[in-house]
Amino acid sequence: MSLDPAAAPLDIDTVLDNPRTRIVVCCGSGGVGKTTTAAALGVRAAERGRKVVVLTIDPARRLAQSMGIEELDNVPRRVPGVDGSAGGELHAMMLDMKRTFDEIVEAHADKERARAILENPFYQSLSAGFAGTQEYMAMEKLGQLRARDEWDLIVVDTPPSRSALDFLDAPGRLGSFLDGKFIKVLMAPAKIGGRAGMKFLGVGMSMMSGPLNKLMGGQLLRDVQTFVAAMDTMFGGFRTRADATYRLLQAPGTAFLVVAAPESDALREAAYFIERLAAERMPLSGLVLNRVHGSGADRLSAQRALAAAETLTDVAGPPCDYTENLAGSGIVDRGSGQAGSRTADDPGTLAPTDTSSPGAPTVLDIPESGFPQPTHSGVTEPGDTEPVVTGSTVAIDPQDPEDAENAEASPDPEAPPEGAPEGDSRAPVEAASARLAAGLLRLHAERMQVLAREQRTRDRFTARHPEVPVAQVPALPGDVHDLAGLRAIGERLADQGRPED
Repeated sequence: MSLDPAAAPLDIDTVLDNPRTRIVVCCGSGGVGKTTTAAALGVRAAERGRKVVVLTIDPARRLAQSMGIEELDNVPRRVPGVDGSAGGELHAMMLDMKRTFDEIVEAHADKERARAILENPFYQSLSAGFAGTQEYMAMEKLGQLRARDEWDLIVVDTPPSRSALDFLDAPGRLGSFLDGKFIKVLMAPAKIGGRAGMKFLGVGMSMMSGPLNKLMGGQLLRDVQTFVAAMDTMFGGFRTRADATYRLLQAPGTAFLVVAAPESDALREAAYFIERLAAERMPLSGLVLNRVHGSGADRLSAQRALAAAETLTDVAGPPCDYTENLAGSGIVDRGSGQAGSRTADDPGTLAPTDTSSPGAPTVLDIPESGFPQPTHSGVTEPGDTEPVVTGSTVAIDPQDPEDAENAEASPDPEAPPEGAPEGDSRAPVEAASARLAAGLLRLHAERMQVLAREQRTRDRFTARHPEVPVAQVPALPGDVHDLAGLRAIGERLADQGRPED
């Protein structure tokens, strides 16, 4: 599928090579290939001379394995095997949400207070899975990496979520919670301090304890109060740091790449995200469209392929039934004369007689099972005129004129079917080939229908956002599992002007 001329191709190398680009954020809905795209961009930028760190939130081990690292954690690790001839390096890390939260506490509280916070049950629940915590901690870690200034390019793989907008909205929601009225009410006694604070707490809790106990439970309420008392000096910092990172994302040195698949839901989500980035004045570099299907025979339309398949099916006729006719514990006779059931008592299982002696009967037919059957249990007696039938095989006495005449009249199983041209034994083979070709044509028609659907979906997006550059990555037959695969993805991202093979 070729790019619509109305949509400008995305020049990835220009984005990666620009020294003023310090942060690249890969965002989009879940399951569209953000993690692979971020890793491929990191490999390409490093091999073009940048010192890169890739921050991934995807907990899957396959990314670490593809980079040749046994395990990724909250500390950036050097990725081996990257071509550093241009002076670049690649480091990778995976966000540890709870560890990042712990680091914030340890950095902004004294040892005694930090220990009280880290051991608090409410904090442990909040840091491990509270709504918005993962997105907030991703922005916290991004701010930490940028402040260290050890890398000239940070590639961020945003957290997997049902909505791409969660990355922008969730930190604000968590900050609002931590700075909200409810927390401030619980913080008030700690700020007043002394007996006045305890008196205020007693009066306030006497009015609130009943409803809050019913809502939260007594133990949870005490855990929250203890947590708030220990965190009273830190709450303002959460919103301050989130706002600072948000401004960093709005800076000219940041480049957003929206990642999507050529599907209606994914591109609809991408369109919403692009509009939100514009409203928040965040710099968008373009759209990466992953898993785009293509065909080297796209000149053959789906309609023509289906018509040709129908013609071949009519010529070849219905397919032969090669399935075995099973009944009970054995193979039973068919009307066409296939071998019957084999049992220990069946005469067909007896050892074949020696046919080397003169006058012994000859075997006219071998059943489809491929095993020759005995024709007679003894020597033909004088005066015998009837052929001996044993199992499904007819024994013929060559000295009997009637048997010889019957043998000459028997049809040859290897002969071509009736109506075939004389001397032509290829008809069954050609019919099978025609059926195979018809099946392949139907598969091609299905592929062309997928291509057409993807093209229509992408055309609707480009009609809505013609100003957004697009880079397409062809669908791969399997998962990317090593650096060579990531390198190939990076090359496909960059080579948007080259026609598909």
